[in-house]
Amino acid sequence: MTTGKQIRLQRLFKDARRLLIVPMDHGVTLGPVAGLIDIRTTTLQCFQGGADAVIVHKGLTKQLATVVGVGYGEMILHLSASTSLGVSSHRKEQVATVEEALRYGATAVSVHVNLGAPSEGAMLREMGQVAEQCERWGMPLLAMMYVRDGNPTSEFDPKKIKHAARVAEELGADLVKLNYSGSAQSFHEVTSSVQIPVLIAGGERMDSDEALYQTIDGAVKGGARGVAIGRNIFQHPQPAHLCQAIRLILDSDI
Repeated sequence: MTTGKQIRLQRLFKDARRLLIVPMDHGVTLGPVAGLIDIRTTTLQCFQGGADAVIVHKGLTKQLATVVGVGYGEMILHLSASTSLGVSSHRKEQVATVEEALRYGATAVSVHVNLGAPSEGAMLREMGQVAEQCERWGMPLLAMMYVRDGNPTSEFDPKKIKHAARVAEELGADLVKLNYSGSAQSFHEVTSSVQIPVLIAGGERMDSDEALYQTIDGAVKGGARGVAIGRNIFQHPQPAHLCQAIRLILDSDI
């Protein structure tokens, strides 16, 4: 691993603790949704609650210039995009580069791949190219891997999630974000199948904070190295309070 990657990963994994990342890239896919209208304020609240990083698209980096870095959390630049207005939102296009991420001051980059979708091959090719650029520039790569083969149950199938994790590792990702398989035991099969850190996705808004806490607790017991939770945090009435509660679960046995 290059020195640049090591330094940037250390900035994410502070004191070797588990990661709390808040993805805020949903505005491209869904439009100006609640919680992301004033993204600077939401980001600041998340950092005050103990979040380690946020994920945004390049056009919003200027709004976060004063609330990332020293004394705050880190910024991850998302390189993939599609909209709900398109014919196929499952086809993610690369809309930014690793060099841009360096210019914007990002600590890492992320890409989104939908395995099983008709455009899987193109997304894998782009991910491989991004991974090569990340090696060249010393930039950590977070792969968001989802199983989207037309069968709704596939997204939470431990065997298919495990396959998705392996694809990320094989193509050069330094971290991988996956759906939680539903139990600590089944998720341990996923985390033990790769050597890179595994994070769980937050998914749709949950009915209660307690349901979210139970999911995170199960993932941690199953070997997760952190979470990458978006809507359940940035659309919460008190993002800082929720991040504090999640932080306690993530750090409970460290």
